[in-house]
Amino acid sequence: MRRISHLWLAAVAGSLAALIVAALLLPRSFGLTAFSDAVQCFLLVSGAASFVPLALRSKGRIRLFWSLITLGVSFWLLYQLLWTYYEVVLRRDVPDLFAGDVILFLHLVPLMAAIGLRPHMPRDEYSDRVGHFDFALLMMWWFYLYVLIVIPWQYVMADAAAYNRHLNALYVAEEIAFLLGLVACWITSKGHWRNLYAGLFGMSVCYAASSTVANWAIGRQVYYSGSLYDIPLVAAMACLTWIGLRTKAESPTSDASEASTLYGVWIARCSMIAVFSLPLFATWALADMAVPPAMRVFRLALTLIAAFFMGVMVLVRQHLLDRELTQLLQHSRQSFDSLKQLQAQVLQSEKLASIGQFVGGAAHELNNPITAMLGYSDMLLSTSLTAEQRPLAARIGQYVRRTKSLVASLISFARQAPSPKSPIDLNTLARTAVKLTQPQWEALEIEVRTEFDPALPKVLGDSNQLLQVCLQIMANCLHLLGENGGVVRVSTQWQGETAVVQVATEPLPLCPSTNAQVSWPRDTPNDEEDSFGLNACHGILQEHRGQISQERREGGGILLRVELPITESAPARTKESTVPVLWQSRPYA
Repeated sequence: MRRISHLWLAAVAGSLAALIVAALLLPRSFGLTAFSDAVQCFLLVSGAASFVPLALRSKGRIRLFWSLITLGVSFWLLYQLLWTYYEVVLRRDVPDLFAGDVILFLHLVPLMAAIGLRPHMPRDEYSDRVGHFDFALLMMWWFYLYVLIVIPWQYVMADAAAYNRHLNALYVAEEIAFLLGLVACWITSKGHWRNLYAGLFGMSVCYAASSTVANWAIGRQVYYSGSLYDIPLVAAMACLTWIGLRTKAESPTSDASEASTLYGVWIARCSMIAVFSLPLFATWALADMAVPPAMRVFRLALTLIAAFFMGVMVLVRQHLLDRELTQLLQHSRQSFDSLKQLQAQVLQSEKLASIGQFVGGAAHELNNPITAMLGYSDMLLSTSLTAEQRPLAARIGQYVRRTKSLVASLISFARQAPSPKSPIDLNTLARTAVKLTQPQWEALEIEVRTEFDPALPKVLGDSNQLLQVCLQIMANCLHLLGENGGVVRVSTQWQGETAVVQVATEPLPLCPSTNAQVSWPRDTPNDEEDSFGLNACHGILQEHRGQISQERREGGGILLRVELPITESAPARTKESTVPVLWQSRPYA
């Protein structure tokens, strides 16, 4: 692609050099005129074609920008083709009252609309549809000026001198407006866009200067196609291809100057000034007694027609603006309501953060005496106690451990920052929980049986938090069975995309705790029977995208079920993986 661009630019540069040599060395002749017109048509075709890939690669406003640039250059090419048709095909000079002059005048209109889009800026707050109507009003105003000032000297009252004078003056005003727009875009742009506007500005200055000098030469009848007056004009045409092939401005710059809303307001003001200028032009048309009555009638009728169409456009624009303002008001109300809700949530979060800090500090203070109580209870169990004293000492240790578990839950609840997560083997986690609670269930003479799935996939989580969940569930189950004994079954399963840990209690047949209630978080967060420890477990599982549920079983038993999403595909199940692994307290295995 780069090689094609280089060859393309070389062909353009060669054509420009050949025309310069011909203008310097060859006398005025039909051959020189034909060669000059052919080179100019080639350069304009090349310039229009160089912008087409940019339009095809872009989207939205950027595509519209390059399309308008291509359209402006195409109008210029069309005018040059008409000029070539007269000089080469018809072999006569272009008439002074040339109908194709309107094409040359209008070729700047798409270019002005293109820079009016300001594609180098991010999409602004001003409505696109309202902004498009403003640009349409301004473009219609320029066309109205051409018909008002130039056309009457061409069709109403033919006067070549007045026609050329008014055409050149209006065309110069249009070129100045275009150059000012390029300067404004150059100031507010950066990077590739800044280079693009600088190139367009240099090309436009060269073209404006050459057209002014060429018009001066035409007035003195010293101009002919292929003369030295064409060299700056052809150089400007060649610059179009260089700009189209070398530019990389295909997206808005994020660091561009922010003045979007003010820009939209000024465009709206200019469009309204253009509309309100119509009565002034009507007054001027009636007051200009130096022109024939037919021209005054023509200008007045034209002004009335333009006022009607531009008035309709103003009404449509105002309707769109009213709708935009209504939507903005609704959006502002919604934003205000959302802001009030957010403020309430921030206040609630600050309260919860303060409570969490207080709870964390209190839990740390309670941890030291609880640890001492736990040590003393274990020392008491290691001494020689009577048959009546040993169960009481075991119950003391059980409640101390339960209190320590609750304190650990308080500390976990008070943490503000989320813990890092890694793949975890739930089988290992469940075995660890059973081993850590072994002193409790051995002292209470509770039997613990395990059945783990060897093919269980890993889950993503924090091992400390998930171990805390397992310990809390085990502690609750042991507390439910109490001194009356029973069986606790711990198992793991693999169900689809979920890893499951189940802890079930089976009280002894004569156990009076059949009607006992396990403390578990209900649907209502303020339920008095909620256990803070299990609430903390519920919060941990929510953070791990898991869930916990309970099920009452016949005989007073409870089934607690923890479900967590797996993180990797598990291997195929084998026959060995279905064999249960039993871990009983008596005998220990």
